[in-house]
Amino acid sequence: MSQMTTVKTEPRAIRLSPRDNVVVAVDEIPQGSLAAGGIAANARIARGHKMAVSSIEIGQPVLKFGQIIGFATETIAPGDWIHEHNTGMGAFDRDYQFAAGAKNDEVLPVEARATFQGYRRANGKSGTRNYIGILTSVNCSASVARFMAEAVNKSGMLDDYPNIDGVIPFVHGTGCGMASKGEGFDILKRTQWGYATNPNLAAVLLVGLGCEVFQISRMKELYNIVESDTFRTMTIQDTGGTRKTIEAGIAAIKDMLPKANDVRRETILASELILALQCGGSDGYSGITANPALGAAVDLIVRHGGTGILSETPEIYGAEHLLTRRAVNRDVGEKLISRIKWWEEYSARNGGEMNNNPSPGNKAGGLTTILEKSLGAAAKGGTTNLTAVYEYAEQVTAKGFVFMDTPGYDPVSATGQVAGGANILCFTTGRGSAYGCKPTPSIKLATNTPMYERMVEDMDINCGDILDGVTVQEKGQEIFELILRVASGEQSKSEQLGYGDNEFVPWQIGATM
Repeated sequence: MSQMTTVKTEPRAIRLSPRDNVVVAVDEIPQGSLAAGGIAANARIARGHKMAVSSIEIGQPVLKFGQIIGFATETIAPGDWIHEHNTGMGAFDRDYQFAAGAKNDEVLPVEARATFQGYRRANGKSGTRNYIGILTSVNCSASVARFMAEAVNKSGMLDDYPNIDGVIPFVHGTGCGMASKGEGFDILKRTQWGYATNPNLAAVLLVGLGCEVFQISRMKELYNIVESDTFRTMTIQDTGGTRKTIEAGIAAIKDMLPKANDVRRETILASELILALQCGGSDGYSGITANPALGAAVDLIVRHGGTGILSETPEIYGAEHLLTRRAVNRDVGEKLISRIKWWEEYSARNGGEMNNNPSPGNKAGGLTTILEKSLGAAAKGGTTNLTAVYEYAEQVTAKGFVFMDTPGYDPVSATGQVAGGANILCFTTGRGSAYGCKPTPSIKLATNTPMYERMVEDMDINCGDILDGVTVQEKGQEIFELILRVASGEQSKSEQLGYGDNEFVPWQIGATM
């Protein structure tokens, strides 16, 4: 009787570039076991973490993605675990090579482009959702806005208006105790107007207190706003207090319902999609699976004539030279670098440093430095030309792949993108983010299978199967097809769970007085 023989296979590890002196553990590599073609692990290497495959002397670069992610702070031997105990930041020159990699991106002719079922607005923009929004000029009107929205959403009033997705209160923590000019005021102004004109909103009610710094009357003057059956304003002080304002607000929304409901989804070209790109709770797999797959989907969006918005400036720090090479011209590349330099000064002025971005969760997931995190984050932007760089909440008008300057904090960053006109959003996560957005639906992409299976009710797509043989291009196509379905009305997981009422977080910059 023959005996069965068990063949022990090496734990899987990936070397992402021939230049790399590290591999990334796909499976946990126990101490003493062989991996990466016969190298013995000198310590346990957790999934998503890095193991050295060659000797690295003190001060020498640690390479992943073929790029510098840090420098050895002690002598590193083959088989050593690479992390913050032996790898740190260091200065090195970035060769920006402005526009050196720009190319003629393919854009399909109109008749060959994909389509979705969306809402065509009177101003020519295209929406993927049909909400009514209650914007607030100041935190002092936040509760009143919430009371209005709750009253309408829970009253059954919307039952007779099936084409309306709901009423959303957009409340925030600023609007007063701030300067009446400067960066902070301009950001809030752009954010408010950007939401008011986002095509996923059919109508807007703007509610203020009355005596705040951010005056509704001033905003109306700045943007030549004329009140109509799709845009109304009121203040608590002028209307007669809380109860009367709630009643007046509900009445105003009732008046908006018929016209907001009188829209139907129609066939719209995918070139009308403006896709916001986000990542949060990143891990060692983010730059290998979900982010490159989302980048492949962005390439498809651009090929079909649409727009993808990369953001989170502190989280492309150290990878900006890869983006400047893709800039369509020197001016676009230099505008990106000017924002990087602004952030260096801004973070130093406020007691921080750009080199110290990875969170505890990022580090637990295998990310060691901001350089490593940024190289993975930049992969969300695909491979096409960088056509424009925008400031926070600025209206995005360029087609193709663009960049918007935002903080790395997810809700603040996404708020700027939605204000810029994003009508759909994709969000990659390795640790398991619980983010959702209104009025712009958010599609969640998991970087690894174990997290996807733990949080399947929150995740829309598992990109972890790239580690099992699915190609990045195949996954990018899957993401692109889901984008079209969600844009056409299919609910994302975060929508099913009811997320989005608390994720409006404008970037608050400048002194609070």
